[in-house]
Amino acid sequence: MDLESRGLPSGFVASREFIDAAAAQGKSLGISPASVFVAHPIQDRTDEEMSQLALSSIDEITALICERK
Repeated sequence: MDLESRGLPSGFVASREFIDAAAAQGKSLGISPASVFVAHPIQDRTDEEMSQLALSSIDEITALICERK
């Protein structure tokens, strides 16, 4: 949210496992950051699998910093 306060669009990417945790954290901090949630888990994925995961969400991820005002 520091970047947002400086006028720089931002957000975060996390796996779907953390949707509820992200909402709880945002509520406790009084913020509602832009977010993209991807398939879980990501920890043991190969580089190729991570590339495919990123490509499948690239439009949403790009929108975090390019389309918001």
